Amino acid sequence: MDPLSDVFALLKVRALVSARFEAGGKWAVRFPYQSYIKFGAAVRGGYWLTIQDEEPRRIEEGDTYILTNCPAYVIASDPAAGILDGAALYRDAGGQTVHLSGDDVVIVGGSFQLEENGSEILLDILPTLIVIPAFKPASVFLRDTLRTLDNELAEGSMGSSVVTSRLGEILLVQALRAYVESDVPTGWLGAIRHPKIGNALRLLHADVRKNWKVDELASGAGMSRSDFARKFKDIVGLPPLDYLIRWRMHLARRALRESDATVASIATSLGYSSESAFGNAFKRTFGRAPKRYWAQECTSSSAGSIR
Repeated sequence: MDPLSDVFALLKVRALVSARFEAGGKWAVRFPYQSYIKFGAAVRGGYWLTIQDEEPRRIEEGDTYILTNCPAYVIASDPAAGILDGAALYRDAGGQTVHLSGDDVVIVGGSFQLEENGSEILLDILPTLIVIPAFKPASVFLRDTLRTLDNELAEGSMGSSVVTSRLGEILLVQALRAYVESDVPTGWLGAIRHPKIGNALRLLHADVRKNWKVDELASGAGMSRSDFARKFKDIVGLPPLDYLIRWRMHLARRALRESDATVASIATSLGYSSESAFGNAFKRTFGRAPKRYWAQECTSSSAGSIR
């Protein structure tokens, strides 16, 4: 799989809830901090989005945005309007749709839960706010999904909760893909799109057990060794081989939690010649040896002895 698909497969992203907001006139609504990823989209009309104490940002019809490790934020037709409690509005509505004095503005939104172990991967690589403007070519597919999601929320047909959950997951992937394909991504997502560093990332993810050398990755990227090493660290935030070790350890943690594989077999599958070398790398990354991690984190949901 490609690096973005690899990350999603590791994290087990799950849509928690999707919701619809309709409002008219002058209004402002605050939503509290949540340790989730949230998305929002202006299906009709435009409004202002203010994150904590930052300057308001205009969201136009057709725009989609993602909030990472979602801070407190306000949506408003007028930032100077009296602010209402968004959580209370949805509690009082008793459903997935809030009506507030009209429907000049219609917003579809939702939140996503990440598996706790490994969630830092995605949270670390995403900025606090991603906006995909309606005029970007990549937003075409987003609009189709949003239209379907909006219809499901508005009609509330049988099985709509399942449909909206699946659509929410698709929407998140589409939004991140649109962001990667735009001209603004930074960090790890920007590295995927980079014409040279992206090649190196794909090589690493395609053969994680290989004993890669920086020279080989630089050659695959079509760069000199020194330029590649510097550029990779500048964009990704880690040297190439440190990135490989970190990714291997996240794969190892998933294997410990979800499979019956022994520590020795996991070490071999990830390219380590000895269990001790693998164990040392795992401990440096997570602060515990693999067997201790398994005993402390995995035995509550699995039966058996330490492997």
